[in-house]
Amino acid sequence: MTLLHEPDTIADRVAELGERKRDARLGPDPTATDRQHDKGKYTARERIEKLLDPGTFVEVEPLRRHRATGFGLETRRPYTDGVITGWGAVDGRTVFVYATDFRIFGGALGEAHAQKIHKIMDMALTAGAPLISLNDGAGARIQEGVAALAGYGGIFRRNTRASGVIPQISVMLGPCAGGAAYSPALTDFVFAVRDISQMFITGPDVVRAVTGAQVTHNELGGADVHGTASGVAHFVYDDEDTCLAEVRVLLSLLPSNNRDLPPVAFTTDAADRPTDALLDTVPVDGGRPYDIRDVITETVDDGEYLEVHAQWAGNLVCALARLDGQVVGVVASQPLVLAGVLDIDASEKGARFVQFCDAFNIPLLTLVDVPGFLPGVDQEHAGIIRRGAKLLYAYCNATVPRVSLILRKAYGGAYIVMDSLSIGADLALAWPTNEIAVMGAEAAADVVFRREIAGAADPAAVRDTKIAEYRRELVHPYYAAERGLVDDVVDPRDTRAVLIRAFAMLQGKDTDLPRRKHGNPPQ
Repeated sequence: MTLLHEPDTIADRVAELGERKRDARLGPDPTATDRQHDKGKYTARERIEKLLDPGTFVEVEPLRRHRATGFGLETRRPYTDGVITGWGAVDGRTVFVYATDFRIFGGALGEAHAQKIHKIMDMALTAGAPLISLNDGAGARIQEGVAALAGYGGIFRRNTRASGVIPQISVMLGPCAGGAAYSPALTDFVFAVRDISQMFITGPDVVRAVTGAQVTHNELGGADVHGTASGVAHFVYDDEDTCLAEVRVLLSLLPSNNRDLPPVAFTTDAADRPTDALLDTVPVDGGRPYDIRDVITETVDDGEYLEVHAQWAGNLVCALARLDGQVVGVVASQPLVLAGVLDIDASEKGARFVQFCDAFNIPLLTLVDVPGFLPGVDQEHAGIIRRGAKLLYAYCNATVPRVSLILRKAYGGAYIVMDSLSIGADLALAWPTNEIAVMGAEAAADVVFRREIAGAADPAAVRDTKIAEYRRELVHPYYAAERGLVDDVVDPRDTRAVLIRAFAMLQGKDTDLPRRKHGNPPQ
């Protein structure tokens, strides 16, 4: 920057301010922007511009600089200190944002850098508005030592304090290594972009030194790894433009804070629209698979929904959608994957989603077609009891309006866990294809009548007779309705209309949990 010599008029001082602000925008290295673009990445400021409504960004502390010395830092004191912080609007609603600037110190976090983030996080919590982080940084600034590490501690503490109070969204647009990876993990949703996003606690060099394994950055912690294997990333996209556009879509479905309701959208999709296509969507034969997404598409407004964790734990679908303009969270068995059973990953996926919806006043719709929990030594030894209980705990603890709809199979403990009346669903409905039972008729007959079958002259014929008997007595569609275990059996063609009326009735629901510091959910 060209400093004006001893400015002595207001015009001189304003000119100097303009020069400093210009330097803050451009950064200290004129070639750094080109290098960022050469990697196929936008700069931090370009990302903010794409995320927010045009002309709404207000920057906070653009002239902040670090005060560290040693290792040449005293001669390198760029404005912003490698992070851009401020607020703006998405669809006219206030949001707060911070974006690490890889052009400055590789986006590494130092003391001043962290203090800027702390400040904007505090502002977001005070204002009751969503917080979005755009992450593209190299971790802690090694030259600043433990002061940088303490900065991460302040971020983690604020992430935790804001949890369930304001929506927190992390967008991974570059590397995120070491302790820096824990902040996104503490937030509500993580977005990632293929080929440019990486998250890991220890990088490939450390992995190779300790274990001898050769692995690339993407193989260790790329977007697809976290979208399909670890479950860290909720959304994965091919490019930054799509990713940032989808962040805006998500925000359109969320309230600003836990005191607000989700925004209502006008729809031309009639509340009483018949859902005739559902008659051909779900086979009566419980052994035939189908895609539960087809049921969701036919039921919700304009067939539009935003699926969360679409590539992880595919046997359970979690999505945000609208019914008559009102946002609902959908939790649905997916018979197309593992026959829709619940396993460890699906249970944890569902539990976190249910907890989020409950924290932010989003009613829950549960679509049930579940044959049980996944059996197996691996599942048992990996803690299916403890980890499966997370979904049970989340539902039992939820106070938002809750409606469950049993489409077909609802067997055993999995039926109870999938928001049955017995754990607090406000309304339980079923299609005439439902089968609510301890287990399927075939398995039940093998247990209950095993001696008769084994001792018969024609075991196969006796087994078939006993299966039919068990199904006739206990697995017919009206057994649960006769005992008050479901509130009504509904025509699939009326599904949309019935659900909209149900949630409208529950709109004023007011339920308080016992006074406590917090619960102790299974971990």
